[in-house]
Amino acid sequence: QIEPITKDCFSQSVPSLSSFLPPCKPFHLQVADLYCSACKCALCEDCLPDHAEHPKVALSQALEQHRNNLQERLGAVQDRYRLPQISDVLSFVKEILQQLTNQRASIEEDIQSSFEDLHKQLDVRKSVLLMELEVTYGLKQKVLQAQIDSLLRGEGDITATCTQAEEALAGEPCVASLQVERELWERLGELAGLGLPCQPEENDQLDLVMETDGLRKSIHNLGTIVTTSAVASQSEAMGAGLEQCIVGHPASVTIVTRDKSGGACKSGNAILSAEVFTPDGSIVDGEIVDHKNGTYEFVYTVPKEGDFSLALRLYDQHIKGSPFKLTVTKTLEAELDVGAKRRGKSPGQKKKGSKRASSALGTPRRKTQNPIEDDLIFRIGTKGRNKGEFTNLQGVAASSNGRILIADSNNQCVQIFTNEGEFKSRFGVRGRSPGQLQRPTGVAVHPSGDIIIADYDNKWVSIFSCEGKFKAKLGSGRLMGPKGVSVDQNGHVIVVDNKACTVFIFQLTGKLITKFGSRGNGDKQFAGPHFAAVNKNNEIIVTDFHNHSVKVFTLEGELVLKFGSNGEGNGQFNAPTGVAVDINGNIIVADWGNSRIQVFDGSGSFLSYINTSADPLYGPQGLALTSDGHVVVADSGNHCFKVYRYLQ
Repeated sequence: QIEPITKDCFSQSVPSLSSFLPPCKPFHLQVADLYCSACKCALCEDCLPDHAEHPKVALSQALEQHRNNLQERLGAVQDRYRLPQISDVLSFVKEILQQLTNQRASIEEDIQSSFEDLHKQLDVRKSVLLMELEVTYGLKQKVLQAQIDSLLRGEGDITATCTQAEEALAGEPCVASLQVERELWERLGELAGLGLPCQPEENDQLDLVMETDGLRKSIHNLGTIVTTSAVASQSEAMGAGLEQCIVGHPASVTIVTRDKSGGACKSGNAILSAEVFTPDGSIVDGEIVDHKNGTYEFVYTVPKEGDFSLALRLYDQHIKGSPFKLTVTKTLEAELDVGAKRRGKSPGQKKKGSKRASSALGTPRRKTQNPIEDDLIFRIGTKGRNKGEFTNLQGVAASSNGRILIADSNNQCVQIFTNEGEFKSRFGVRGRSPGQLQRPTGVAVHPSGDIIIADYDNKWVSIFSCEGKFKAKLGSGRLMGPKGVSVDQNGHVIVVDNKACTVFIFQLTGKLITKFGSRGNGDKQFAGPHFAAVNKNNEIIVTDFHNHSVKVFTLEGELVLKFGSNGEGNGQFNAPTGVAVDINGNIIVADWGNSRIQVFDGSGSFLSYINTSADPLYGPQGLALTSDGHVVVADSGNHCFKVYRYLQ
């Protein structure tokens, strides 16, 4: 880390060339080979008398001393600030500024599009109200106009007939008028029984109720520009989970974010990432809880003992002390003396579990010459950044045209292979602007051929063409930490938000259809959900990581089925991750902590394992069924993906 440059660094000035010139004039006189240490100048013969009492040294000695001092000062500055390192930091800060500028442009675009959409919705509502007004007015006007027409006709008939009757009565009665008077009598009888509508048949009420106060308040508070002044170099972590934890038991670390001056930040929403990993790669992400006050809690569970590293990054930079050395033990025996004194009792016995080769969590190994027979067809990948190499691969998808897609999380890309494992292409550029990937964790293929990617750190879902060309993003401003994605039978995008503990359903256009779920351990709640799949009934199957269960929901968010509990037995889970459904409705689940793959029927009853004995899994993540009926799984701890035979 480069220390800041201060005035003290240059408080001692380096003598200039003019200090070696004699103070007298003219300068053409020959200079003596002496240097006045008191006056810090060279002396000519004329100046010697004036410096008789001053200490003097040979000019050559003074020149050599000043040269040494200059060289020493130059070395100190170069050692302290290291120009190549400054250049690297300069490039990095410029990159941050560029990302900030890009993000501003992206947010500006989001604001414009959001308000344009609101304007369209308001215009649509305006048109609907005006149409409703015209229809309502037309119905009421028709009734009143018909009544008016009826009254006018009745009034005219009555007036005319009455006038004729009065005229007949005014004349002398005679035989000639008898027929006319009879007709008038009959006509007056008809008019008397006519029953004209003499009461209004409609009213004039036509009001507008426009509840605008709530809308105005909502508009006033619509949208928030979220940021924080937190910097990694000042932020710090604390808690027992920084140094040690117990296998299979949750451990926690508290992160306190600070600004450049070391002051505590008071607001949340900082972009934090955390990983627990061995020297050969990442193993577990865990869950980060934002307390919205500038502090955060990272909760994680490690499935095996050994020495690990815990990396805590703020805006992709290590915080103070990161990465931390972490010791994971099976029990508290390492703390026996201290722990017993503190609690007044000895640690308990470790619970024994059933032993299976497919649950092995030892050091990853490749097949021997005579491997145990299992269902593995092939494996692809090692740790690295080149094509066919991975660093913390997460989500997996399979397309109908025989392609396998891998979300290579820490390499910020998606890699594409054939069903036979042949590398075809990859795409992705690291960054926080639309079209870039910061931490791709989930991947799915839309029936249109588009590739859908959940970007955990960018907090949105990106949509790319099948050639890897960026098309759009959705969920920006709504999602907090999207982990898995899937597509239902309607072509809608299912997003599992790991951090918000919510499932979102979007149209491909980005319009939110519905959402369900919250944090907790209830039937309709989640604790760090990971991935999702859709069955033939168009129901959503979600792996509930920290609740050690699998849950099935309708598209409206109603719970249909829940199965699984914490453990190592058949049908139990230690943090389920990837999930897929076969053509018969059977549910295939990657059991992360137990490092195995289990198969259940559609009602959640355990059926079998996929045999992974010969080349054990190590923290499996995403899982999918290929178009030719095999199971492909992201073996994250082994930095590869594996394809297994599967009998449907």
